[in-house]
Amino acid sequence: MSNSFDPCRSLSRRQALMGLGAGVMLSAAPAYGAGARGLTLQLGWVAGGNQLGELVARQRGYFQQENVDLRIVPGGPNNDGVAAVASGSADMGQVTSSPSLMLAASEDLPVRAFAVLTRRHPYAFFSLPQNPVRRPADFIGKRIGVPATARVLVSAMLNRNGIARKDVDVVTIGSDMMPLLNGQIDAVSGWVNNRAALRVLGSGVVTLKLWDCGVRLYGIPYYTTPDMLARHSDVLAAFLRASARGWAYAYRNRAEAVDILVSTFPALTVADERAAADVLLDYVFDGETRVSGFGSMNAARWQEQIDLYDSLDQFTNRVPKAEDVMTMRILDDTAGMRPCLG
Repeated sequence: MSNSFDPCRSLSRRQALMGLGAGVMLSAAPAYGAGARGLTLQLGWVAGGNQLGELVARQRGYFQQENVDLRIVPGGPNNDGVAAVASGSADMGQVTSSPSLMLAASEDLPVRAFAVLTRRHPYAFFSLPQNPVRRPADFIGKRIGVPATARVLVSAMLNRNGIARKDVDVVTIGSDMMPLLNGQIDAVSGWVNNRAALRVLGSGVVTLKLWDCGVRLYGIPYYTTPDMLARHSDVLAAFLRASARGWAYAYRNRAEAVDILVSTFPALTVADERAAADVLLDYVFDGETRVSGFGSMNAARWQEQIDLYDSLDQFTNRVPKAEDVMTMRILDDTAGMRPCLG
């Protein structure tokens, strides 16, 4: 018998009791206790479906139970979330992809990932059935449309698969899928959970996931500063416990979770967000979370990503090490208290 600690079989009595009491949270959330700790979560994008679990946790009182008063601050194209967290303007943040934190560490910005929302990056290339791209070799001789920020992902994919950059025409486009439909490009990239954008491509769209091309990046990591880790690791652990419960509730109660999301952001539509949630939640909870729990990551995977970006000459200052980019402290502190679903 193994003596190794299994966080998914060592659930604490406290977590079990909290789960039993969850049903009373629908009608009224408890008030914050004296000395509640305010926490600011700085996003790297406009708030929406990627905050499904946090919104559910707030609605159901999970943050209140942890005495954490969470404020979510949306980002956008003119808002550098990493700089805001590094400067202390926000306590913690989320970015779309792990490389953002690797590049920040390379420039000596004080940020550390302490958990990830998805262990597989939900990014992919989309093509039409009459001109499909089903494997990396199919990109040769093709014209790919990608946002400017994603060009490095194409470079990583080509590098990983031994395809010369000159053999693929990469053009910069926005988020509009029309260039694919009108034949201007042969493939387009985007997030697999962006169902509103993908709907125009029809049900026959061919999807080639970045992960399946050998580019194994983390998606939507949570990060903070070494100072926060040193002084307030207990508050970060409380946040992660509550957030994990919110995501687990959303996983099991998807329609209700989407109703909470759309009531928070009325510009969203239930049908699109339900379709998006079904995709995203299967990324949030996968085979690894079934073993290691919500938010899990490891140093070896981070080092693999650093080595990949180093091979692409992406680090202009210095090449960071895994310990410069991430910490296991909060995951260790919450072992046995993060849902193991997948």
